[in-house]
Amino acid sequence: MPAGSVERTNARKEEIINACEKLYQTMSFKEITLKEIGKETTFSRTSIYNYFQTKEEIFLALLKREYDSWISELETITESRDSMTDDEIADALAGTLDRRKQLLKIMSMNHYDLEENSRMERLVEFKRSYGKALTTVKSLLAKFRKDMGEEKQQEFLYSFFPFMFGIYPYTVVTEKQKEAMQKAGVDYTYSSLYDLTFIAVKRMLKN
Repeated sequence: MPAGSVERTNARKEEIINACEKLYQTMSFKEITLKEIGKETTFSRTSIYNYFQTKEEIFLALLKREYDSWISELETITESRDSMTDDEIADALAGTLDRRKQLLKIMSMNHYDLEENSRMERLVEFKRSYGKALTTVKSLLAKFRKDMGEEKQQEFLYSFFPFMFGIYPYTVVTEKQKEAMQKAGVDYTYSSLYDLTFIAVKRMLKN
């Protein structure tokens, strides 16, 4: 770890993560390199290695930040309401995911590579946020669906989180992909991320 204050270290990390996030708006995961990320920071590429050893670690840190932001919003929703109907729960979860397409994009496309090519300490940091996301959703259910019980809450989590990993490719589709579907003769109706999530959560809550 480089010399300097904790604040400076955290600021450097955030700058690297922000640079990665910026590139990910217009470039694919494969195209992004540590060299490209370094060009977007105020310090040299070699300095990045003081904080992250691979680009996967940077993406994992970005994914962790996305989870933390999602958790914060879910906690606010849970704390600010005294009661919620199933429709309101579905609306809340669908709305928070619809505002976090980057979270879902990283999860669906690169999750395994990020974990496999990150140091254990970075992976543990990420898993803490992932674990907190699980408990935060469970806390929402415990408060507003007291009839579900522990087993039903777990069943919801085992359905909802895998659903999150797959929803992005079904709802964020390029024109090239649409054209290919048409030429292949596949009759497919495209729905929004919000709509599909809302419908899925409603069904999960009924099971």
